[in-house]
Amino acid sequence: MVFTRSDDKITTKQAAVFLTNTVLGAGILTLPRNVTEKVQTPDGWLSVLIGGCIVILVVWLMVKLSQQFPGNTVYQYSRKIVGIIPGGFLSVLLIIYFLIIAGLEIRVFAEVTMFYLLEGTPIWAIVIPFIWVGSYLVFGGINSIARLYQIVLPISLFFLLFCFVFSLRIFEIDHLRPVLSDGILPIIKGLKSTILVYAGCEVVMTLVTFLQHPEKAFKAMVVGISIPWVLYFLTVVMVIGGLSMDSTVTSTWPTINLIRSFEIPGFLFERLEFPLLVIWMMQMFCNFCSFFFNASLGISQVFGLKYRYAIFGLIPIIFISTMTPLSMMDLFSLSGAVEYMGIILFFLVPVLLSIVFVIRKKGMKQNV
Repeated sequence: MVFTRSDDKITTKQAAVFLTNTVLGAGILTLPRNVTEKVQTPDGWLSVLIGGCIVILVVWLMVKLSQQFPGNTVYQYSRKIVGIIPGGFLSVLLIIYFLIIAGLEIRVFAEVTMFYLLEGTPIWAIVIPFIWVGSYLVFGGINSIARLYQIVLPISLFFLLFCFVFSLRIFEIDHLRPVLSDGILPIIKGLKSTILVYAGCEVVMTLVTFLQHPEKAFKAMVVGISIPWVLYFLTVVMVIGGLSMDSTVTSTWPTINLIRSFEIPGFLFERLEFPLLVIWMMQMFCNFCSFFFNASLGISQVFGLKYRYAIFGLIPIIFISTMTPLSMMDLFSLSGAVEYMGIILFFLVPVLLSIVFVIRKKGMKQNV
């Protein structure tokens, strides 16, 4: 018996929050450096804006495709569109992709925690409790996950914006100039890194299934993707404006370095990087749980296993995925590989399935 509880539905607002928490994760800490390395000009914020527009178009395609198969996730309707074997292959690729990103998110979380908060702590001592607590939440289904997300997201948004407001004291608009000094080509080069931070928005093709009102899916998904879009834009602007382009490129965690660059005398926390990290751990936990849930759901529906068995079976796989990178260089190399895999799947799955679906639909009408 697979995971098919009919009462496990979420509202439109919960769906928007779910998508936001899925997309908003470690990218906040690394995007400014990644996009600036590719662009090599202060115009990385333009890549973020253009990348967000592209993502919204693909999300629209995902929603429209999912609405053609009410009550079915991408793992189910992909087999109806392209056949059992090709559809199953695409589903397995999606599952592997979600597992790799889940492991990547935990590893980034562990590295940041060891560097700033728990120096000298073995990495497995951070990773194992993280995975087990995530398993407990995922075991409750999508409704339980969405309710927790509704608590965490406002806290994360408030504190991140709070930090940005105080970072204005070191902000220099000249660090963002000149605009388009080398033309549009560098901005296009930065799109790959930009689209990576939206990795995971493929969950749209499963979220629509669990909506109480699927007809409102696009509105929910646009809101859900627009919040991280705006936050990523603000992050790149504030980091480059506060640290300069050269400092951003040479920083491992440029967003944290920005927050460390100023103090608030007399405030409860004079240095904001530690409370920010603690709060952002909750956000990365939500990010991980979204991928864990979708991977478990995929295993359940593709292979006909019970949902709970899929969760327990994936725990050691996620642990191995997390511990595979031996160093920070390996971690960044894996991140680069995920970039290519994410871009391919991001466009391949919804676009390919939509084209085949339209062709088959037209063929059926002509036969009639």
